[in-house]
Amino acid sequence: MADYSFTNIDQNATDGSDFLAGLPAHDEYINYINRWKFLINSYLGGAHYKQGNYLTKYVYETQPEYIGRLAQTPLDNHVKSITHIYNSFIYRNEPKRDFGTLDGSAEMEAFLEDCDMEGRTWASFMRDINLMSTVYGHCVALIDRPETVVGTRAEELEQGIRPYATLYTPENVINWNWKRLPNGHYELEYLQLLEKDDKTYAGATRYYLRTWTKDEIILEEYNPKSQKTTEVIDTKPNPIGVIPAVWCYAARSPIRGIGVSDIGDVADTQMAIYSELSEIEQLIRLTNHPTLVKTPDVEATAGAGSIITIPNETDGALRPYLLQPSGTNLDAILKSIDSKIQAIDRMSHMGAIRAIETRQMSGVAMMSEFLLLDAKLCEKAKQLELFEEQFFRFWAKWQGQAFDGQIKYPMAFHIRDKNLDMDILAKAAVIQRDLTTATPDVKSVIDQKILELLANDEDELNEMMADKKTAMTHTPVANSDDLIKHLREMIKAGYTDQEIKDLHPELAQLFGDTNGQVPGQDSSTQQTV
Repeated sequence: MADYSFTNIDQNATDGSDFLAGLPAHDEYINYINRWKFLINSYLGGAHYKQGNYLTKYVYETQPEYIGRLAQTPLDNHVKSITHIYNSFIYRNEPKRDFGTLDGSAEMEAFLEDCDMEGRTWASFMRDINLMSTVYGHCVALIDRPETVVGTRAEELEQGIRPYATLYTPENVINWNWKRLPNGHYELEYLQLLEKDDKTYAGATRYYLRTWTKDEIILEEYNPKSQKTTEVIDTKPNPIGVIPAVWCYAARSPIRGIGVSDIGDVADTQMAIYSELSEIEQLIRLTNHPTLVKTPDVEATAGAGSIITIPNETDGALRPYLLQPSGTNLDAILKSIDSKIQAIDRMSHMGAIRAIETRQMSGVAMMSEFLLLDAKLCEKAKQLELFEEQFFRFWAKWQGQAFDGQIKYPMAFHIRDKNLDMDILAKAAVIQRDLTTATPDVKSVIDQKILELLANDEDELNEMMADKKTAMTHTPVANSDDLIKHLREMIKAGYTDQEIKDLHPELAQLFGDTNGQVPGQDSSTQQTV
């Protein structure tokens, strides 16, 4: 195996990566590992977030006091909310998947129903891919296939031997390297993955390193507490000659292999809100329960109706008193939190969607925000579409075939107020009906817009248009007025030129000659419909 030397993680590292001490990790892995941990904790919330210790420690605050403050501070999880809203919009309409020659095969059908050998469907797996890439900026899917000792395809199907998918988040992809080919393409030539065994032995968790090259696959056991860091367990040849790993990016960065998280700035702002929620909790606690200042000789009990006993000879300047901070800062903190929430909505283009109260937004501002969100979702859909096509190329390679299908994600995410649009169209229909100067095709335009509102996607719109064609009657036309009106209706309904000619053979007789000219009319003055 070639020597791929990268920066070794320092045994005394303080960046949170000391767990991998002694392993050759990629430079960018070391740079980003703490950031990735912060992003996933921000998404998960709960105990994961509290264990991250993201509150600023006060001066002279003891560790037990700090732990208690962590336990008492709630998290308003905007990261999870925005991530799932993005996911719901992307998969509101399922993508169209055409697997070409692979479509309908027993292996493909089994894969779509259980893609990871754990019962997860491919549709569910892709939702998880989108979630993780949104949080981290990227994630990696590996396509593997069990070793086969059977002789026939029927025996393979019976034993369930087929390619399957595994999802790796960035913390588990510790080393990688691309090589640029003479044709300009980049090919992955080295990949090292960290895997964890849920079973424990001798009070420790078992870890594995799986290293892929174009020629071989190496499995090693990794013990971070042992002087001998790794021990080779198994080595086998790579049967397909390539590393079947695919990166799914939320957005690409200038660094190959590193994506840009969709919620990175949101997570930072969420942490600031988290700190201010802690300040609110502390302010309310101190305001409702003031601090008693007394000398050691004074006896006092806490709670309602408490009694304080002081010696008779106590100096008046040393008498006990209460320290109670003002609660006027509470409103300022709440306003600061509100402004940060509005900043989160601006960053994620979610102001009109996540609003829980009426906000003063003009129609132009709302439309602009919807367009920005639509553009962002389109970019995400393109990345997912590219990922799936690359994935199935490797999947087919494991089967000794070539992927000739196509994956098509929706590229229009019209976030619109359909009730408002329908009201506008209804008013337009009333105005068109009352106006004597209205053009004949205004009603057709309104009907078309209504169909676009009712349809969930382009395919459903095409079906509605086909139904509209079927419902249209085609009586022979005998005069120019009927001809113009009917032809306009057919064109609006989507009829082709040949369909119009087939449905109305009388047009040839009406126009006379074969060149389509009206009899007696010069071609230079012929009017078009």
